[in-house]
Amino acid sequence: MSNLLEKSYVHSEELEELLKEREAGKVDFILVDVREQMEYDQGHIKGVDLLKPTSTFQSWAQGFLDENMDKTVIFTCRTDSRSGQVQRVFQQNGMAKVINHAGGIVSYRGEIER
Repeated sequence: MSNLLEKSYVHSEELEELLKEREAGKVDFILVDVREQMEYDQGHIKGVDLLKPTSTFQSWAQGFLDENMDKTVIFTCRTDSRSGQVQRVFQQNGMAKVINHAGGIVSYRGEIER
């Protein structure tokens, strides 16, 4: 299943599986929610590692890129629009292992935290 981390996107069911595999120590990735704090507080995917709002992208993007250039990162948002935009920017800046959560949290049926 870890070949999912070689794709440019994962669907919600695949993300659920990857989170279980990560919990079991079989795969490693960073899950980043790029929605706003208010949206995040209303409910987020259990297992999100970082909240990096797109409204403040300019202030965190370079540091994030420098720190995580060689890591596998999955971006998620509400529907996959913002996460797709963030993914493209990082890809254009040389980040090879960046994945978009297709469908976003609205399509996610796994565990949600509030």
